[in-house]
Amino acid sequence: MALSKNVLIWFIGLFLLLLLSAIHVTQGQAAFGIADLLKDMWKPGEIQNILLTIRLPRVVIGVLADSALACAGVLLQTVTRNPLSSAGTLGVNAGAYFFVVLAMVAFPQMLAEYRFLVAIMGAAVAALIILALAGKQLDPVRTALTGMICTMIFSALTSSLQLMFEKQTQTAFLWGSGSLVQLGWSGVQFASGLILITLLIMVLFSRSFDILALGEDVASSLGSNVRGIKWLAWVLSIVAAAVTVSVVGPIGFVGLIAPHLVRLFGIHDHRPLLIQSMIWGAVLIIGADVLGRFLSSGSEVPVGAMTALIGGPWLMLLAYRTGKKHSVRANHMGGAQFPRSFPLLVLIAIVISVIILAVSLSFGGTTWTPIRSWFDGSIWSSSAVQFRLPRVFGTFFVGVLLALSGLLLQAVLRNPLADASILGVTSGGGVGGLLIMLVLGASAAWIPVGAMTGAALAMAIILFVTRRSNWEPIMLALMGISVSAIASAVIQVLIVRADIYITPALVWLAGSTYGISWNDLGLLAVTVIIVVPITLLCSRQLDLLAYGDDVATGLGMRVGAVRLLAIVLGVTMGGIAVAIVGTIGFVGLITPHIVRRLTGQHHFKLIILSSITGGFLLVLADFLGRFLLAPKEVPSGLMIALIGAPYILYLLRKT
Repeated sequence: MALSKNVLIWFIGLFLLLLLSAIHVTQGQAAFGIADLLKDMWKPGEIQNILLTIRLPRVVIGVLADSALACAGVLLQTVTRNPLSSAGTLGVNAGAYFFVVLAMVAFPQMLAEYRFLVAIMGAAVAALIILALAGKQLDPVRTALTGMICTMIFSALTSSLQLMFEKQTQTAFLWGSGSLVQLGWSGVQFASGLILITLLIMVLFSRSFDILALGEDVASSLGSNVRGIKWLAWVLSIVAAAVTVSVVGPIGFVGLIAPHLVRLFGIHDHRPLLIQSMIWGAVLIIGADVLGRFLSSGSEVPVGAMTALIGGPWLMLLAYRTGKKHSVRANHMGGAQFPRSFPLLVLIAIVISVIILAVSLSFGGTTWTPIRSWFDGSIWSSSAVQFRLPRVFGTFFVGVLLALSGLLLQAVLRNPLADASILGVTSGGGVGGLLIMLVLGASAAWIPVGAMTGAALAMAIILFVTRRSNWEPIMLALMGISVSAIASAVIQVLIVRADIYITPALVWLAGSTYGISWNDLGLLAVTVIIVVPITLLCSRQLDLLAYGDDVATGLGMRVGAVRLLAIVLGVTMGGIAVAIVGTIGFVGLITPHIVRRLTGQHHFKLIILSSITGGFLLVLADFLGRFLLAPKEVPSGLMIALIGAPYILYLLRKT
């Protein structure tokens, strides 16, 4: 009975794959139908040439690549015992893509000859980081959040290279979003052998993976070499992901969806699970490519973006189920490891801020303002400094808002990795701003409106989905990851469709402070004046939340209302920051941790010191972005990511 069911499911998947492939080869700028194809594909001519050199290779590479990704997802979900695991969610794809772009800039000749080796190095580095940071138990929530942070770090590094070396990386935009476009059979010839061998080994060791799925203790008692099987699973998954990235770019979600789809059919043994995942993974990717070409006839939509749009809701469902199983409200945020006098800390922070503000105001991109101008007061009448004033002080206020946003979200979620970027606020704001910039073609004055709307909508979706859990911390974090993935997919589509506007859009997305005007400065100043006192008034409630919901409720606090107020306040601050300077992350993630290590858990102190620290950190990042490669500028968002990445990696290991 089980065998006949497997065969039936296999035939249904194969039929759908053949049907979608037939539709796929008729799509393109050269329009011809299935009837024309059947009539003229057998004789030399335009149709045969297009079919053999462009469209068939595209279908074949899609089937190969996503069979590999689907099977890699099966193994990663088994070895990590995490339903959210895949090469995309664990940062393996992002690591491979970063190494390829790095080689494109620094070692183009090596990339041309050894693209696969470059990609596999990046995938392996990402996997090793995940294993080192997620802990031996590979807790599902911890692993998912760690994968998200690693993906953010690699993406920030990749974006830095693309902006600093635009000419060398201009061909990477479409490919970097995941594209099946092929010009000939070279990609298929390169990938087919490696992928088929990898898939064969997976199937041959399927029995060992079945035993591992029973649990490590049971597997050991049955004589299985648990460590060896786990390492084999990781190696096979890394090879599958690296081959795919090196040929078609980082395509996500297929490795996440396909295994779960097959399990819904009632198939759990690894041999049929792997075989069925190959078929249904290929169905998903070819179907996504068909849908993308249908919705955008005449232009190329990255298939990676389409799979993310399709898989995003699926990820939300999986995240919701995972959050219910792993609900924990007692995450420890850490205390003061280097306690100092609070007034002294505030004084030091103010002095550092004044110094950094003065240095930033003095640097004009290529020249420095003379020191004497500070003493005779002439600096304030300088036209150059008048132009820099809104930028420098506006950047400081943006840093204040981002730091307070991160502090509030970490407090109410009791999640040391919480931040506006984790909860989808940053990505949602990016979608809103890009829609205004690229689609509606409105003036720059409307970009903040779009960004605020996008950020608010993203947070509203998360709050609505998690309302029944009383906005439980783990549930919010996992929903944020899901919404961020969907928003990132929309951003990929918009960027690729932007054509000549790619660079301005990327600069804004990377978080650029150069466009802050006097009006922006006024809005930021008013926002800071309003939200800082409100946040200080909430400090006692935030302190109570640290003891857990039960204790806070017992002391008479309305936990749900306080959590919702803090989330709305944090999202508003993050949304306003995104609206003015684009998608800057990491400030809200690292600032509260730096301050917490100095002054402890008292939120009144944390709010004051985090505000000042976040402000001067972002001004420092802005100054370094202008100074290091002058006269060329590196966006502040990328600079703060590069500065904060080592600390985040350390934090992931410790928390």
